[in-house]
Amino acid sequence: MEMKQLLNYLLFVMLGVLVASCQKDNIVLIDPIEIDDSEDLIANTVFTQTVGVAFSTNRNAVVTGTDEDFTVTISGNDVTIVYAGEEYVMYELSGTTNDGFFKLYSAKKQGITLNGVSIINPNGAAINVQGPTADPSKGKRTFIVLNGENTLADGTTYTDTPATEDEKAAMFGEGQFIFSGEGSLTVTATGKSGIVSDDYVHFMSGTITVNVSSSVTVNGSDTLKPACVRGKDYVKMTDGTLTLTSTGTGGKGISSDGNGYFYGGSVDVTVTGSNFGSSGGGGGHGGWGNNSSNGVSAKGLKFDGNLIFKGSHVVVNCTAHEGIEAKGTLSVSGGEVYSHSQSDDAINSGGNLTISGGLVCAYSQGNDGLDANGNCYIKGGAVYSISVSSPEVAIDANSEGGYQLYLTGGTLVAIGGLESGSSLTQSCYSASSWSQNTWYSLTFGSTTYAFKTPASGGTPLVVSGNASPTLQSNVNVAGGTECFEGMFYTDASVSGGNSVSLSSYTGGNGGGGGPGGGGHGPF
Repeated sequence: MEMKQLLNYLLFVMLGVLVASCQKDNIVLIDPIEIDDSEDLIANTVFTQTVGVAFSTNRNAVVTGTDEDFTVTISGNDVTIVYAGEEYVMYELSGTTNDGFFKLYSAKKQGITLNGVSIINPNGAAINVQGPTADPSKGKRTFIVLNGENTLADGTTYTDTPATEDEKAAMFGEGQFIFSGEGSLTVTATGKSGIVSDDYVHFMSGTITVNVSSSVTVNGSDTLKPACVRGKDYVKMTDGTLTLTSTGTGGKGISSDGNGYFYGGSVDVTVTGSNFGSSGGGGGHGGWGNNSSNGVSAKGLKFDGNLIFKGSHVVVNCTAHEGIEAKGTLSVSGGEVYSHSQSDDAINSGGNLTISGGLVCAYSQGNDGLDANGNCYIKGGAVYSISVSSPEVAIDANSEGGYQLYLTGGTLVAIGGLESGSSLTQSCYSASSWSQNTWYSLTFGSTTYAFKTPASGGTPLVVSGNASPTLQSNVNVAGGTECFEGMFYTDASVSGGNSVSLSSYTGGNGGGGGPGGGGHGPF
């Protein structure tokens, strides 16, 4: 694992150098190296042995199917298995316990089928997958197969955890977690995080719900930063359904030290917890900032690397901080991304932010809608960006650092205006006025969109597309494809309405000057 992490780190550093050297020259960087998923397909692994683990509320757990390669320890419904063999083993978990766990030490990759199992561990993780006993941190790939309805829950304290081992979540693994199957899993975390891998997490199918109420705690040099899902190397979504809720102080929906890949499936994230730490110093304009060593923010999606959306349906609602953040670059080429923040940027990138396709809605009630700390490129797709807090803007690039917003294509609706000094190759138009909580239609040739305005917002309302637009207010929406939590329709069918006059627009929100590029804190 150490060599892979070193290579990932070196790649990240090189990408950072490329970002620094290329952004000002308006060079569009390519996506990070694509990941070979062939080894994540469970069909490509042959499991030659099956071990059954049956939990019970009124007797000891029962383990079947083991041989001399297994060391099994059972204490009530606390089950620990040490595997020293060379086969690929599938562990099938079933039954119910309100006081137990499943812990596995293995040097080989393996599978765990959750077969209608319910495990509550009041003293630690419900499932804990370690590496070999000689070095538990050398974890391997674990396939998690969902069959039927399954539940896992941790306790508020982790007294079952040996001092020499990690145990960071209700479902924790030193190696990779790959989820598949047609069943469901509900994880409830009150002590730490929900699902954590110290390698990567890949969702390939299944219905997964994670509820985390844990809050940030500081114990000496160790700071607990709870998240519904955390993959240290990266998190990838190719299919399935994720519903994530974090209510604790400083909690996050999905977090990673590396990249995020959203290529399919559905993700719904709600983060209602407050930020942890004092609110002084740094952190960008208009938002909750903190440069202290223990400051932790409550964000929806937070990736220290790059963030790529190609096909997932993503909904994020965040109360206290940014809805979606990538410390590196952020790109959208497909799928649907909706992010709503009550307090800060809806979508923020530490480097370039590129939208070349798909559907994007960035709705901020406390800062910018879309905020790039490098260049912001809008080349295609449909973008609805809202900034309620003047003098912030709907779409912001780091002009203070010499960067710009580049609009060359796509369909755009921006309430709150665009960054001053933007490069607008595609013509933009501003409405003479706009009304709150009102349905509008926007037509380019034979294509019509419909959007509902928020209860408040900055000025102006800016629109842009591939032809001269027609804008109407107070329309009735009769049909189309609903997007952005009901705020937007593509291929809209509308009737009625009043014509809104439009004038040419070149950038700036008209509210005392654009705010320039936004920074973000170290957390």
